Amino acid sequence: MTSAETIRRTTPDRTVRRARIAVSALFLTNGALFANILPRYPEIKASLGLDNVGYGLAIAAFPAGAIAAGLLAAVLIRRFGSARMAVFGTIATGLGLLAAALSPSGILFAVALLIGGASDAITDVAQNAHGLRVQRRYGRSIINSFHAIWSIGAVLGGGMAAAAIALQLPLGVHLGISTAVFVTVALVALAFCLPGRDEEADAEATADPAEVATAVRRRVTPRLVMILIALTLIAMAGAVAEDAGNSWATLYLSESLGAAAAVAPLGFIALVGAQFIGRMLGDGLTDRFGQRAVARVGGLIAAAGMTLALVFPSVPGTIAGFAAVGFGIATLIPAAMHAADELPGLRAGAGLTIVSWLLRLGFLLSPPFVGFLAETESLRVGLIVAPAAALVAALLAGVLEGRKPRA
Repeated sequence: MTSAETIRRTTPDRTVRRARIAVSALFLTNGALFANILPRYPEIKASLGLDNVGYGLAIAAFPAGAIAAGLLAAVLIRRFGSARMAVFGTIATGLGLLAAALSPSGILFAVALLIGGASDAITDVAQNAHGLRVQRRYGRSIINSFHAIWSIGAVLGGGMAAAAIALQLPLGVHLGISTAVFVTVALVALAFCLPGRDEEADAEATADPAEVATAVRRRVTPRLVMILIALTLIAMAGAVAEDAGNSWATLYLSESLGAAAAVAPLGFIALVGAQFIGRMLGDGLTDRFGQRAVARVGGLIAAAGMTLALVFPSVPGTIAGFAAVGFGIATLIPAAMHAADELPGLRAGAGLTIVSWLLRLGFLLSPPFVGFLAETESLRVGLIVAPAAALVAALLAGVLEGRKPRA
Protein backbone atom coordinates (compact mmCIF):
# COMPACT_ATOMS: atom_id res chain seq x y z
CA MET A 1 0.00 0.00 0.00
CA THR A 2 1.38 3.41 -0.97
CA SER A 3 1.57 6.39 1.32
CA ALA A 4 -1.20 8.06 -0.69
CA GLU A 5 -3.48 5.08 -0.13
CA THR A 6 -3.10 5.31 3.64
CA ILE A 7 -4.74 8.75 3.70
CA ARG A 8 -8.41 8.43 4.50
CA ARG A 9 -10.82 11.18 3.55
CA THR A 10 -12.14 12.81 6.72
CA THR A 11 -13.43 16.21 7.73
CA PRO A 12 -10.69 17.88 9.78
CA ASP A 13 -11.84 19.25 13.09
CA ARG A 14 -10.71 22.51 14.66
CA THR A 15 -7.73 20.90 16.39
CA VAL A 16 -6.39 19.44 13.15
CA ARG A 17 -6.88 22.70 11.24
CA ARG A 18 -4.97 24.56 13.94
CA ALA A 19 -2.24 21.94 13.82
CA ARG A 20 -1.88 22.49 10.09
CA ILE A 21 -1.34 26.21 10.67
CA ALA A 22 1.15 25.39 13.44
CA VAL A 23 3.19 23.07 11.20
CA SER A 24 3.09 25.71 8.46
CA ALA A 25 4.55 28.18 10.96
CA LEU A 26 7.35 25.74 11.79
CA PHE A 27 8.23 25.32 8.11
CA LEU A 28 8.14 29.11 7.69
CA THR A 29 10.55 29.67 10.57
CA ASN A 30 12.89 26.95 9.31
CA GLY A 31 13.15 28.59 5.91
CA ALA A 32 13.46 32.11 7.30
CA LEU A 33 16.16 31.50 9.93
CA PHE A 34 18.86 30.25 7.58
CA ALA A 35 17.87 32.69 4.83
CA ASN A 36 18.58 35.61 7.17
CA ILE A 37 22.29 34.81 7.38
CA LEU A 38 22.94 33.64 3.80
CA PRO A 39 22.97 37.08 2.12
CA ARG A 40 25.39 38.30 4.79
CA TYR A 41 27.95 35.58 4.11
CA PRO A 42 30.12 37.92 1.97
CA GLU A 43 30.33 40.34 4.91
CA ILE A 44 31.29 37.52 7.27
CA LYS A 45 33.84 36.19 4.76
CA ALA A 46 35.47 39.61 4.49
CA SER A 47 35.48 40.31 8.24
CA LEU A 48 37.11 36.94 9.01
CA GLY A 49 39.66 37.28 6.19
CA LEU A 50 38.71 33.96 4.56
CA ASP A 51 39.78 33.08 1.03
CA ASN A 52 37.40 31.15 -1.24
CA VAL A 53 38.72 27.75 -0.16
CA GLY A 54 38.49 28.58 3.54
CA TYR A 55 35.03 30.05 3.05
CA GLY A 56 33.85 26.95 1.19
CA LEU A 57 35.18 24.65 3.90
CA ALA A 58 33.62 26.76 6.66
CA ILE A 59 30.12 26.83 5.20
CA ALA A 60 30.35 23.07 4.50
CA ALA A 61 30.22 22.66 8.30
CA PHE A 62 26.45 23.29 8.21
CA PRO A 63 25.60 20.25 6.03
CA ALA A 64 28.29 18.26 7.86
CA GLY A 65 26.41 18.81 11.10
CA ALA A 66 23.18 17.88 9.36
CA ILE A 67 24.66 14.58 8.13
CA ALA A 68 25.98 13.78 11.60
CA ALA A 69 22.60 14.36 13.25
CA GLY A 70 20.28 13.25 10.45
CA LEU A 71 19.75 9.66 11.57
CA LEU A 72 19.78 10.60 15.26
CA ALA A 73 16.61 12.63 14.66
CA ALA A 74 14.44 9.50 14.44
CA VAL A 75 15.53 8.31 17.89
CA LEU A 76 14.87 11.72 19.45
CA ILE A 77 11.46 12.03 17.79
CA ARG A 78 10.34 8.67 19.13
CA ARG A 79 11.60 9.61 22.58
CA PHE A 80 10.25 13.16 22.88
CA GLY A 81 7.75 13.61 20.03
CA SER A 82 7.99 15.30 16.65
CA ALA A 83 6.45 18.65 17.65
CA ARG A 84 8.74 19.17 20.64
CA MET A 85 11.85 18.19 18.69
CA ALA A 86 10.90 20.50 15.80
CA VAL A 87 10.65 23.44 18.18
CA PHE A 88 13.78 22.47 20.13
CA GLY A 89 15.66 22.18 16.85
CA THR A 90 14.39 25.59 15.76
CA ILE A 91 15.66 27.22 18.95
CA ALA A 92 19.06 25.52 18.67
CA THR A 93 19.34 26.41 14.97
CA GLY A 94 18.59 30.06 15.65
CA LEU A 95 21.16 30.24 18.44
CA GLY A 96 23.75 28.43 16.30
CA LEU A 97 23.30 30.88 13.42
CA LEU A 98 23.46 33.84 15.82
CA ALA A 99 26.73 32.45 17.22
CA ALA A 100 28.04 32.06 13.64
CA ALA A 101 27.27 35.71 12.92
CA LEU A 102 29.15 36.80 16.06
CA SER A 103 32.13 34.42 15.64
CA PRO A 104 35.54 36.15 15.83
CA SER A 105 37.38 33.50 13.81
CA GLY A 106 36.85 31.15 10.90
CA ILE A 107 37.13 28.07 13.12
CA LEU A 108 34.47 29.28 15.55
CA PHE A 109 32.31 30.30 12.59
CA ALA A 110 32.52 26.72 11.26
CA VAL A 111 31.81 25.21 14.70
CA ALA A 112 28.72 27.38 15.10
CA LEU A 113 27.50 26.36 11.65
CA LEU A 114 28.15 22.70 12.54
CA ILE A 115 25.85 23.04 15.57
CA GLY A 116 23.29 24.96 13.53
CA GLY A 117 23.31 22.32 10.80
CA ALA A 118 22.85 19.46 13.28
CA SER A 119 19.91 21.27 14.85
CA ASP A 120 18.43 22.08 11.44
CA ALA A 121 18.49 18.40 10.45
CA ILE A 122 16.55 17.47 13.58
CA THR A 123 14.06 20.23 12.86
CA ASP A 124 13.68 19.13 9.25
CA VAL A 125 12.89 15.50 10.06
CA ALA A 126 10.66 16.40 13.02
CA GLN A 127 8.53 18.99 11.23
CA ASN A 128 8.04 16.63 8.27
CA ALA A 129 7.06 13.81 10.61
CA HIS A 130 4.52 16.03 12.37
CA GLY A 131 3.29 17.31 9.01
CA LEU A 132 2.65 13.73 7.89
CA ARG A 133 0.78 13.13 11.15
CA VAL A 134 -1.44 16.13 10.46
CA GLN A 135 -1.91 15.01 6.86
CA ARG A 136 -3.28 11.65 8.00
CA ARG A 137 -5.77 13.43 10.26
CA TYR A 138 -6.58 16.01 7.60
CA GLY A 139 -7.76 13.48 5.05
CA ARG A 140 -5.85 14.55 1.94
CA SER A 141 -2.34 15.33 0.75
CA ILE A 142 -1.05 18.63 2.17
CA ILE A 143 2.68 17.91 2.64
CA ASN A 144 3.71 19.80 -0.50
CA SER A 145 2.02 22.95 0.78
CA PHE A 146 4.30 22.84 3.85
CA HIS A 147 7.40 22.80 1.62
CA ALA A 148 6.00 25.69 -0.42
CA ILE A 149 5.59 27.65 2.83
CA TRP A 150 9.23 26.85 3.64
CA SER A 151 10.12 28.64 0.40
CA ILE A 152 7.98 31.61 1.49
CA GLY A 153 9.97 31.67 4.72
CA ALA A 154 13.21 31.65 2.73
CA VAL A 155 12.02 34.61 0.63
CA LEU A 156 10.96 36.41 3.82
CA GLY A 157 14.33 35.75 5.46
CA GLY A 158 16.22 36.86 2.37
CA GLY A 159 14.14 40.02 2.22
CA MET A 160 14.85 40.73 5.88
CA ALA A 161 18.58 40.31 5.24
CA ALA A 162 18.47 42.63 2.22
CA ALA A 163 16.68 45.26 4.32
CA ALA A 164 19.20 44.85 7.15
CA ILE A 165 22.06 45.34 4.68
CA ALA A 166 20.40 48.44 3.22
CA LEU A 167 19.87 49.85 6.72
CA GLN A 168 23.44 48.88 7.68
CA LEU A 169 22.28 46.92 10.72
CA PRO A 170 25.15 45.16 12.50
CA LEU A 171 25.21 41.40 12.08
CA GLY A 172 24.57 40.73 15.75
CA VAL A 173 21.55 43.03 15.88
CA HIS A 174 20.08 41.63 12.66
CA LEU A 175 20.51 37.95 13.58
CA GLY A 176 19.44 38.65 17.17
CA ILE A 177 16.15 40.09 15.93
CA SER A 178 15.50 37.27 13.46
CA THR A 179 16.30 34.62 16.08
CA ALA A 180 14.02 36.21 18.68
CA VAL A 181 11.14 36.62 16.21
CA PHE A 182 11.17 33.13 14.74
CA VAL A 183 11.91 31.29 17.99
CA THR A 184 8.86 33.04 19.44
CA VAL A 185 6.78 31.94 16.45
CA ALA A 186 7.93 28.34 16.93
CA LEU A 187 7.12 28.36 20.65
CA VAL A 188 3.63 29.71 19.98
CA ALA A 189 3.13 27.09 17.24
CA LEU A 190 3.99 24.28 19.69
CA ALA A 191 0.85 25.04 21.68
CA PHE A 192 -1.30 24.24 18.62
CA CYS A 193 0.47 21.11 17.38
CA LEU A 194 -1.25 17.75 17.76
CA PRO A 195 -1.12 16.51 21.35
CA GLY A 196 0.12 13.11 22.49
CA ARG A 197 2.76 10.80 21.08
CA ASP A 198 3.37 10.20 17.40
CA GLU A 199 1.57 7.20 15.97
CA GLU A 200 3.57 4.18 14.89
CA ALA A 201 2.71 4.91 11.27
CA ASP A 202 4.39 8.28 11.55
CA ALA A 203 7.42 6.77 13.28
CA GLU A 204 7.93 4.52 10.28
CA ALA A 205 8.65 7.61 8.19
CA THR A 206 11.80 8.17 10.27
CA ALA A 207 13.60 4.85 10.34
CA ASP A 208 16.53 4.74 12.76
CA PRO A 209 20.04 3.60 11.69
CA ALA A 210 19.56 -0.04 12.74
CA GLU A 211 16.28 -0.27 10.83
CA VAL A 212 17.85 1.26 7.73
CA ALA A 213 20.68 -1.29 7.81
CA THR A 214 18.22 -4.16 8.26
CA ALA A 215 15.96 -2.85 5.51
CA VAL A 216 18.85 -2.54 3.07
CA ARG A 217 19.92 -6.15 3.65
CA ARG A 218 16.44 -7.64 3.22
CA ARG A 219 15.25 -8.57 -0.29
CA VAL A 220 17.53 -6.06 -1.99
CA THR A 221 18.30 -6.80 -5.64
CA PRO A 222 21.04 -5.18 -7.76
CA ARG A 223 18.32 -3.38 -9.74
CA LEU A 224 16.86 -1.93 -6.55
CA VAL A 225 20.29 -0.72 -5.48
CA MET A 226 20.84 0.98 -8.84
CA ILE A 227 17.45 2.70 -8.65
CA LEU A 228 18.18 3.87 -5.11
CA ILE A 229 21.57 5.24 -6.22
CA ALA A 230 19.94 7.08 -9.14
CA LEU A 231 17.28 8.59 -6.87
CA THR A 232 19.97 9.69 -4.41
CA LEU A 233 21.93 11.32 -7.25
CA ILE A 234 18.80 13.16 -8.43
CA ALA A 235 18.22 14.48 -4.91
CA MET A 236 21.92 15.40 -4.58
CA ALA A 237 21.77 17.22 -7.93
CA GLY A 238 18.90 19.30 -6.60
CA ALA A 239 20.91 20.02 -3.46
CA VAL A 240 24.05 21.05 -5.39
CA ALA A 241 22.13 23.38 -7.70
CA GLU A 242 20.24 24.89 -4.76
CA ASP A 243 23.44 25.40 -2.77
CA ALA A 244 24.91 27.43 -5.64
CA GLY A 245 22.29 30.05 -4.89
CA ASN A 246 22.34 29.63 -1.13
CA SER A 247 26.08 29.93 -0.62
CA TRP A 248 27.47 31.78 -3.62
CA ALA A 249 24.82 33.92 -5.37
CA THR A 250 25.26 36.97 -3.16
CA LEU A 251 29.05 36.69 -3.24
CA TYR A 252 29.14 36.26 -7.04
CA LEU A 253 26.86 39.22 -7.68
CA SER A 254 28.71 41.54 -5.30
CA GLU A 255 32.35 40.58 -5.87
CA SER A 256 32.42 39.28 -9.45
CA LEU A 257 29.71 41.43 -11.06
CA GLY A 258 29.94 44.52 -8.85
CA ALA A 259 26.29 44.58 -7.75
CA ALA A 260 25.35 46.97 -4.95
CA ALA A 261 25.15 45.49 -1.44
CA ALA A 262 21.35 45.80 -1.38
CA VAL A 263 21.01 44.25 -4.88
CA ALA A 264 23.35 41.27 -4.42
CA PRO A 265 20.91 39.25 -2.22
CA LEU A 266 18.37 39.28 -5.07
CA GLY A 267 20.08 36.27 -6.68
CA PHE A 268 19.30 34.11 -3.65
CA ILE A 269 15.82 35.63 -3.26
CA ALA A 270 15.07 34.96 -6.95
CA LEU A 271 16.10 31.32 -6.56
CA VAL A 272 13.93 30.59 -3.53
CA GLY A 273 11.05 32.67 -4.90
CA ALA A 274 11.04 30.76 -8.19
CA GLN A 275 11.42 27.52 -6.23
CA PHE A 276 8.24 28.40 -4.33
CA ILE A 277 6.36 28.94 -7.61
CA GLY A 278 7.70 25.65 -8.96
CA ARG A 279 6.54 23.79 -5.88
CA MET A 280 3.10 25.37 -5.98
CA LEU A 281 2.72 24.25 -9.62
CA GLY A 282 4.56 20.96 -9.09
CA ASP A 283 1.68 18.80 -7.85
CA GLY A 284 -0.60 19.71 -10.75
CA LEU A 285 2.14 19.29 -13.35
CA THR A 286 3.19 15.94 -11.86
CA ASP A 287 -0.39 14.63 -11.89
CA ARG A 288 -0.76 15.65 -15.53
CA PHE A 289 2.64 14.79 -17.01
CA GLY A 290 4.32 12.50 -14.43
CA GLN A 291 7.40 12.93 -12.25
CA ARG A 292 9.75 11.90 -15.05
CA ALA A 293 8.70 14.57 -17.56
CA VAL A 294 8.54 17.33 -14.94
CA ALA A 295 12.04 16.49 -13.66
CA ARG A 296 13.51 16.33 -17.17
CA VAL A 297 12.01 19.61 -18.33
CA GLY A 298 12.85 21.27 -15.01
CA GLY A 299 16.45 20.10 -15.16
CA LEU A 300 16.82 21.42 -18.70
CA ILE A 301 15.31 24.79 -17.73
CA ALA A 302 17.74 25.10 -14.82
CA ALA A 303 20.74 24.02 -16.91
CA ALA A 304 19.92 26.32 -19.84
CA GLY A 305 19.05 29.33 -17.70
CA MET A 306 22.19 29.22 -15.56
CA THR A 307 24.45 28.40 -18.50
CA LEU A 308 23.25 31.50 -20.36
CA ALA A 309 23.76 33.58 -17.21
CA LEU A 310 27.37 32.38 -16.92
CA VAL A 311 28.21 32.69 -20.62
CA PHE A 312 26.76 36.22 -20.83
CA PRO A 313 27.40 37.62 -17.31
CA SER A 314 25.34 40.57 -16.13
CA VAL A 315 23.53 41.41 -12.90
CA PRO A 316 19.95 41.10 -14.31
CA GLY A 317 20.85 38.02 -16.35
CA THR A 318 22.46 36.30 -13.36
CA ILE A 319 19.45 37.00 -11.14
CA ALA A 320 17.24 35.52 -13.88
CA GLY A 321 19.62 32.54 -14.14
CA PHE A 322 19.29 31.77 -10.44
CA ALA A 323 15.52 32.08 -10.78
CA ALA A 324 15.63 29.48 -13.58
CA VAL A 325 17.62 27.18 -11.29
CA GLY A 326 15.09 27.55 -8.47
CA PHE A 327 12.11 26.92 -10.73
CA GLY A 328 13.73 24.01 -12.55
CA ILE A 329 14.87 22.06 -9.49
CA ALA A 330 11.75 22.73 -7.40
CA THR A 331 10.36 19.18 -7.68
CA LEU A 332 13.60 17.18 -7.84
CA ILE A 333 14.09 16.44 -4.13
CA PRO A 334 10.37 15.81 -3.34
CA ALA A 335 10.09 13.50 -6.39
CA ALA A 336 13.20 11.51 -5.41
CA MET A 337 11.97 11.20 -1.81
CA HIS A 338 8.52 10.06 -2.92
CA ALA A 339 9.93 7.48 -5.33
CA ALA A 340 12.37 6.15 -2.70
CA ASP A 341 9.61 5.85 -0.12
CA GLU A 342 7.63 3.56 -2.43
CA LEU A 343 10.43 1.27 -3.57
CA PRO A 344 9.35 -2.39 -3.26
CA GLY A 345 11.45 -4.58 -1.00
CA LEU A 346 12.23 -1.89 1.59
CA ARG A 347 10.46 -1.30 4.87
CA ALA A 348 8.31 1.82 4.98
CA GLY A 349 10.49 4.85 5.63
CA ALA A 350 13.82 3.14 4.85
CA GLY A 351 14.20 4.41 1.29
CA LEU A 352 13.06 7.90 2.31
CA THR A 353 15.55 7.99 5.19
CA ILE A 354 18.45 6.85 2.99
CA VAL A 355 17.80 9.44 0.27
CA SER A 356 17.05 12.22 2.77
CA TRP A 357 20.30 11.54 4.60
CA LEU A 358 22.59 11.06 1.59
CA LEU A 359 21.29 14.04 -0.40
CA ARG A 360 22.96 16.24 2.22
CA LEU A 361 26.26 15.09 0.74
CA GLY A 362 25.46 17.48 -2.08
CA PHE A 363 25.27 20.37 0.37
CA LEU A 364 28.48 19.11 2.04
CA LEU A 365 30.66 18.56 -1.02
CA SER A 366 29.52 21.46 -3.16
CA PRO A 367 30.88 24.46 -1.15
CA PRO A 368 34.51 23.25 -0.88
CA PHE A 369 34.52 22.21 -4.55
CA VAL A 370 33.12 25.54 -5.75
CA GLY A 371 35.52 27.34 -3.40
CA PHE A 372 38.49 25.45 -4.87
CA LEU A 373 37.46 26.33 -8.43
CA ALA A 374 36.83 29.93 -7.41
CA GLU A 375 40.31 30.19 -5.89
CA THR A 376 42.17 28.48 -8.73
CA GLU A 377 40.06 29.76 -11.64
CA SER A 378 37.14 32.08 -10.84
CA LEU A 379 33.79 31.93 -9.05
CA ARG A 380 32.13 32.12 -12.46
CA VAL A 381 33.83 28.83 -13.34
CA GLY A 382 32.90 27.32 -9.97
CA LEU A 383 29.20 28.02 -10.51
CA ILE A 384 29.22 25.63 -13.48
CA VAL A 385 28.25 23.01 -10.88
CA ALA A 386 24.67 24.35 -10.93
CA PRO A 387 23.83 23.69 -14.61
CA ALA A 388 25.91 20.50 -14.54
CA ALA A 389 23.93 19.12 -11.58
CA ALA A 390 20.62 20.05 -13.22
CA LEU A 391 21.67 18.24 -16.39
CA VAL A 392 22.57 15.11 -14.37
CA ALA A 393 19.08 15.15 -12.83
CA ALA A 394 17.50 15.42 -16.28
CA LEU A 395 19.53 12.46 -17.55
CA LEU A 396 18.66 10.25 -14.55
CA ALA A 397 14.96 11.18 -14.48
CA GLY A 398 14.07 7.92 -16.23
CA VAL A 399 13.94 6.15 -12.85
CA LEU A 400 11.09 8.42 -11.74
CA GLU A 401 7.42 7.62 -12.26
CA GLY A 402 5.97 8.33 -15.69
CA ARG A 403 2.60 9.72 -16.56
CA LYS A 404 -0.25 7.79 -14.97
CA PRO A 405 -3.13 6.71 -17.22
CA ARG A 406 -6.34 8.58 -16.52
CA ALA A 407 -9.16 6.61 -14.98
